Amino acid sequence: MEIFGRDLLKQIQNAQLEGENAHQIYSPPYRPLFSYEEILTKDPKFAAVNILLYLKDNEWYFPLMVRTTNERDRHSGQISLPGGKKEEYDEDFAQTAKRETSEEMGIDIHYNRIIREMSPIYIPPSNFYVRAFVSYTKKNPQFILQKTEAVELIEFPVTTLLSLSEKPEMMILPSSRGVEVPVINFNNYIIWGATSMILSEFSHLLKNL
Repeated sequence: MEIFGRDLLKQIQNAQLEGENAHQIYSPPYRPLFSYEEILTKDPKFAAVNILLYLKDNEWYFPLMVRTTNERDRHSGQISLPGGKKEEYDEDFAQTAKRETSEEMGIDIHYNRIIREMSPIYIPPSNFYVRAFVSYTKKNPQFILQKTEAVELIEFPVTTLLSLSEKPEMMILPSSRGVEVPVINFNNYIIWGATSMILSEFSHLLKNL
């Protein structure tokens, strides 16, 4: 399975998605499931996030970030993909994903090419309906973090997603309501919630190439 070569982008573009089946593996046990119609009745806020692939030393990576601590933000201090709320001036969700990546990571929007969209995901605690994208940028990008949004960059190897467990490690976290939740433990960085659910789907996509 030649998924680490330069043809990876084309393979991702043509791969099938597993949607909620993959999301559920890393979903907190208390997360309710809603139909799209039910989600719309909640008047959700719309957002987009970005799995930004890049080559470094002939291996594929994508960036995650440790979010700045902010008492007004439910996801403050957590690890996330670059992304954010869709603005009225964004022509579509793909534009939102690229714009937010540019603002938060310092990646020139013109060098950020969308490969495909992943399955959307609803986040009940913050009432966000999130569209996830996979994109790529030129080799060895120079990251410049937006200090108001991120305090640390994590370079996550794509190969690590191939070993993502179908039976995740469970942990009780400060913001998990005292309940054990499934997590991705990457070098002691704890990734959970919507980010781990999106990465679960991307992991399944890669394994099925």
